[in-house]
Amino acid sequence: MINQQELWDHDAAQQYDTPGEGMFSPEVLAPTVEVLSELAGDGPAVEFAIGTGRVAIPLSGAGIQVSGIELSHAMISRLREKAGEDRIAVVQGDMCEAVAGENFSLAFLVFNTIANLLTQDEQVRCFQNAARHLAPGGRFVIELWVPQLRSLPPGHGGTVEVSRPGYLLVDTYDVLHQHVISHHVQFGPDLADGREARIGRTPHRYIWPSELDLMARLAGFELESRWADWDRSEFTEDSRSHVSVYRLTTV
Repeated sequence: MINQQELWDHDAAQQYDTPGEGMFSPEVLAPTVEVLSELAGDGPAVEFAIGTGRVAIPLSGAGIQVSGIELSHAMISRLREKAGEDRIAVVQGDMCEAVAGENFSLAFLVFNTIANLLTQDEQVRCFQNAARHLAPGGRFVIELWVPQLRSLPPGHGGTVEVSRPGYLLVDTYDVLHQHVISHHVQFGPDLADGREARIGRTPHRYIWPSELDLMARLAGFELESRWADWDRSEFTEDSRSHVSVYRLTTV
């Protein structure tokens, strides 16, 4: 079993932020914050796996009261360098069980992080925990990639997802158990530690959209909206990711 504290350790937390670039770019964050702010309305929001505050900090800056749950001590420490407890309250613990409060209008779990839970049972319990946090009619938003099994050549168990100067992402699949290991290869002369290459690996359990919807129903949610991205573009059979909005119908 993967030790998530070891996976998201001090080095990972310090290297996680890429200000102004990648998932920290304004082109990514601005529509994310806009949608979440609209869905939260006048109520408070809670982020599961808040990390270093990539989304929570700008969402707080938009006037939403934000709390969070985070397993990694190192990620929380990095968040605290940018925002104090008085601004964003964070509970250290497992997002399947930890409690950050109740009667939130919005809970959200972004950037594929529900897939860090490596069993179906854990993923179902995450939905149930979201329901415990929400007021009646509250929403749970999940951002998640769509498994690219159609890209697997016959007899091969992996795909190249990203290839650009200095970075290569290769995903290897265990289709029997719905597990993926993402291999992140950074290379070139610009590595801070002077090495020629650095390899990091992150495990996931992938979830089909239909399976995610069933998990939601088991926890008392119904699907309200699904888009291909935060720009609310149409979700189609060719979409590589989705933003799904679930509304709590039972408590």
